[in-house]
Amino acid sequence: MAFTIALAGKGGTGKTTLAGLLIKYMVSNGKTPILAVDADANANLNEVLGLDVTCTLGNAREDMKKGRVPSGMTKDVFISMRLEEAVAEEQGFDLIVMGQPEGAGCYCAANSLLTNCIERLVENYAYVVMDNEAGMEHISRLTTKNVDILLIVTDTSRRGLQAGLRIEKLSRELNIGVKKSYLVINRAKTDPEPEVLELIRREGLELAGVIPDDQTVYAYDLQGRPTIEIDAGNPAVKAAYAMFDKILV
Repeated sequence: MAFTIALAGKGGTGKTTLAGLLIKYMVSNGKTPILAVDADANANLNEVLGLDVTCTLGNAREDMKKGRVPSGMTKDVFISMRLEEAVAEEQGFDLIVMGQPEGAGCYCAANSLLTNCIERLVENYAYVVMDNEAGMEHISRLTTKNVDILLIVTDTSRRGLQAGLRIEKLSRELNIGVKKSYLVINRAKTDPEPEVLELIRREGLELAGVIPDDQTVYAYDLQGRPTIEIDAGNPAVKAAYAMFDKILV
């Protein structure tokens, strides 16, 4: 059974960048092979990892809905074929992207397809790293389940922290098999205030680490450069790696 790490949090907290750094850390420490999953409809984990993605599960579902299945091919065979096409391969890890279905409406079907695809693929990997969409939708739809570690990423804002605490509470209420939840404070300009630490303590959630705000990370993101290429001596990367050392024993 693959060891699964999922990341969640309010939009704009930098969870996708952190997911990329986690994958880089795991590869450099021999924790492979990894299946990286971009479960965000607004997919950009591939940019953080420096990979081109030409096929997503959302594309495959839309083709099936619009009758683009080749004559004589069953839908199951078609989806299996497109699933193989959707896996982007890299040294130490592979990436699969949910993508965004065309038009408005519910993403439940796309999430269901993603879940089924992960179940097919997961036996080929020792680890799964899943970057979820912002907010709590992925949890309420049970896309994130049977997770060994849930990293809830927040910034230093009160709204970000409250969103993180709600995500942790919902994961417990839905009983979706999260073995351990951690809070990560990202893009911190200062150390957390005592009131913040007390709020986290009262909610019974463990603070895994504090990642400092960093201009290099911002510049890479602005320029569209893969953030996994940032030097390991960078303060934000060092803080992230120290945190990973602690939680991935």
